[in-house]
Amino acid sequence: MQISKQLSVTLVNKPGRLANVLSALTKEKVNCLALSVMNAGDRGTLRIVPDDLDAATEVLEKMNVRFELADVLVTRAPFQNGALLKICERLAAEHMNIDYVYCAVGSQNKAKGGAPVVIKVNDLAKAQRVLSENGGTTRRKLPSRRPVGIR
Repeated sequence: MQISKQLSVTLVNKPGRLANVLSALTKEKVNCLALSVMNAGDRGTLRIVPDDLDAATEVLEKMNVRFELADVLVTRAPFQNGALLKICERLAAEHMNIDYVYCAVGSQNKAKGGAPVVIKVNDLAKAQRVLSENGGTTRRKLPSRRPVGIR
């Protein structure tokens, strides 16, 4: 488990925009350890955790593509039912809100202990500590909450 840098790029939602960015990264031998694309009408947000941050930022700057950097927690979730649920429950038990989460999957990840999971929370150090306790396998009881009333 480690804290990594993520690049967030806003792209116009038109054919070929994503392919252009990925092509430029590929030409410079930048691999994406994790990637997410979300559509928001006429724009989309591409989030990438690159294996070489300097090379990735250089590619985007040469393309005149604006980006934002963020620290994210990258951990691994075993290939088993409920693995991501356990991560979310542990963070919830510590009153930590997840801003977003996305995973990367592939056959090569099975040998490395599971799928990389990218988590954005407001306190990365605390999340890292919480998920590292007891090897990340213990479940804590979620705090009780009052039911939300229907109006």
